Amino acid sequence: MSSSVPREPDSERMGEGPAEEHSTSFLREVWEWMKSLVVALCIVVLVHQFVFHLSMVKGASMKPTLEDGEWLFINKTIRYFGTPERGDVIVVKDPESEDSDHPFLVKRVVAVAGDEVHIRKGKLYINGEAVQEDYTDSLIEDGRIEPYKVKPGEVFIMGDNRHRYASLDSRTFGAVPLSKVEGRAEWIVWPFHKIRTL
Repeated sequence: MSSSVPREPDSERMGEGPAEEHSTSFLREVWEWMKSLVVALCIVVLVHQFVFHLSMVKGASMKPTLEDGEWLFINKTIRYFGTPERGDVIVVKDPESEDSDHPFLVKRVVAVAGDEVHIRKGKLYINGEAVQEDYTDSLIEDGRIEPYKVKPGEVFIMGDNRHRYASLDSRTFGAVPLSKVEGRAEWIVWPFHKIRTL
């Protein structure tokens, strides 16, 4: 004669299973979303720090090439691959305003290492030859600069606005070390009707 042990109702044992499984599934999904978000943020930070970013023009020192309020695409890879060349529009850390609310300047490279810069009678001379500057709309109104030799690892920068007191640049603080170059401005990306390469 067989004896049987009383069993708990299956409904009681199964009642907690689906709820626990749903909770575990939800937490797993939240964790996957969080990992994806962290990875995406890391990629954004790395791209912004080492590849490119957008920068807004403030002021009139680069007129007529750039206008106040325009947004620029800044290629930051130039800091690691290559160096700025004459004619490049670059973003640099302001050598005189490290703690400023606007610590960056947008200027044009007019001379590189080894070049001799000379300004006389409103004209820019590089290595003894007058430079044809189609991007300006006036002669240089801030007086003359005696011959100045650009040292290795530096660039001489000027704003395209050559009217008196219009641009704070290498005529005031000298050539800029390459370590202060943030990147090269390659596109105007805003407003849309002004989109173009530089």
